Amino acid sequence: MTQDEQHLDLLSVFHYVVGGLTALFSCVFLLHLAMGVAMLCGAFDGEDAPPEFMGWLFIIIPSILALAGWTLAGFMVAVGRKLKKRTSYTLCLVVAGIECIVMPFGTVLGVFTLVVLSRESVKGLFSGSRSVESKPD
Repeated sequence: MTQDEQHLDLLSVFHYVVGGLTALFSCVFLLHLAMGVAMLCGAFDGEDAPPEFMGWLFIIIPSILALAGWTLAGFMVAVGRKLKKRTSYTLCLVVAGIECIVMPFGTVLGVFTLVVLSRESVKGLFSGSRSVESKPD
């Protein structure tokens, strides 16, 4: 096993781990969503009750953020699988760039993934798997 293959295998494992952590941390937004539902159901009624639009903001924004986090986590796990199989070079490159916004682990993983994927020898591993898959048996 070459050094490039070892790096791709390590990156694959780290994508699984960071994808799981991203999915877990995206669940934090569910607390805000529950608060928004409580606002609309009247749990905070009284003299200083928040306006109804605040309840809707506490429902819509956390829902969007949680879904975006879970989607990104799904893509991270998928890229981990693609790195292991040496397929979908462009998808791996794009997701590595996007995961740089997930501080701090996603940034480190994204930068290392971009560095490894930018090597010509690694590009050859990806193109080699495409030519093997396209040949009939």
